[in-house]
Amino acid sequence: MQFLRSFGPAVAHAPASEALRAGIGACAGLAVTGLLVLSPVVDLETGLYLVAPFGASSVLLFAVPNSPLAQPWSAIVGNTIAALVGVAVCLMLADPLARIALAVGLAIVATILCRAVHPPAGAVAMTAAMSPEAVAELGFWFALAPVAAGSAALVGLAALYARLTGRHYPFRQFEDPNQHGTADAEPSERLGLSEDELTAILERYRQSFNLGVEDLARLIGAAELQAASHKAGPLTAEDVMSRNLVMVEAETPLIEVAELFRRHHFTSLPVVEKEGGFLGVIFQIHLIVRAQEDATRLKRGFAAALKRLVDRRREGPVRAGDIMSVAGPRATRDTPLGLLLAMMADGAVDAVPVLDYGRIVGIVTRTDLVAALARLVARGT
Repeated sequence: MQFLRSFGPAVAHAPASEALRAGIGACAGLAVTGLLVLSPVVDLETGLYLVAPFGASSVLLFAVPNSPLAQPWSAIVGNTIAALVGVAVCLMLADPLARIALAVGLAIVATILCRAVHPPAGAVAMTAAMSPEAVAELGFWFALAPVAAGSAALVGLAALYARLTGRHYPFRQFEDPNQHGTADAEPSERLGLSEDELTAILERYRQSFNLGVEDLARLIGAAELQAASHKAGPLTAEDVMSRNLVMVEAETPLIEVAELFRRHHFTSLPVVEKEGGFLGVIFQIHLIVRAQEDATRLKRGFAAALKRLVDRRREGPVRAGDIMSVAGPRATRDTPLGLLLAMMADGAVDAVPVLDYGRIVGIVTRTDLVAALARLVARGT
């Protein structure tokens, strides 16, 4: 039974929306690349040959963009080097079987040595070895156009598509600024391990082709948070949440929201329907961001834009529902304390609403978490 289970899926379940996002991106990327890059430089027959390697590149670029094998250097340089190798072998050997096998083998060696491993590059080398007519016509220009140009176009489109769909490609480097734009690592990734140490771990377990240093740091940080949750005891959201809530409705004008922030010294306010159903959360930072956007758009100072934002007398006043967040994490009464820690560890939110059948019954703020952790430390747990 264990042997048969080894033939089952090894990839984690992915939501249908993510599968659709990757498929649409690959479709659009290949269509645009084919129309704007491949068509002007190759004939239809050669273009058909190139569907295989560029289709394989699209799987990596749009479906698994975090993979080291999908990064721009790997995709562009890997495909280009493989094309050069394939053309050279094709010009030297007449026997089809020999040149195909040698082209793919040498392409693997060359891309590994150049730190540009990209699995579809093997198909690029094979395509060149199988296309003596195209190689005779284009020579080494085959590596520049269509291969390098097509690969660069796919990478550019993948980066644009990732930004439009809320993803990050190319992936973050270890020394990249955090989400606040400072040089500190994300809170969950402050491991006390240097980039060289993380790289050595990947090399020791031969995972450098499958995982980047940034991804390893994120995974270790997540594992440490999960392990810490086991030591947090049986505390749940219901044990630490704030219950006497100050809430606003979606139609509440921002002047009233700002006044509540000032009066209660809150950093977040739940937004609910008239019947009490939860809609979202509005944070102080939302006021600042909206005012800054208005100042830029209207070409006026920040103070003037903020004053206009909360002006009761303006036509069509901005309301809480216009700037609230609806996509943040949520909890239930029995959500463990450790999971709440993970939700707020990256600094993206500082409050998690606690819901019961769609109605808000409490909210766990960062202050609530700090107080709960302080009590645990005091108890020696």
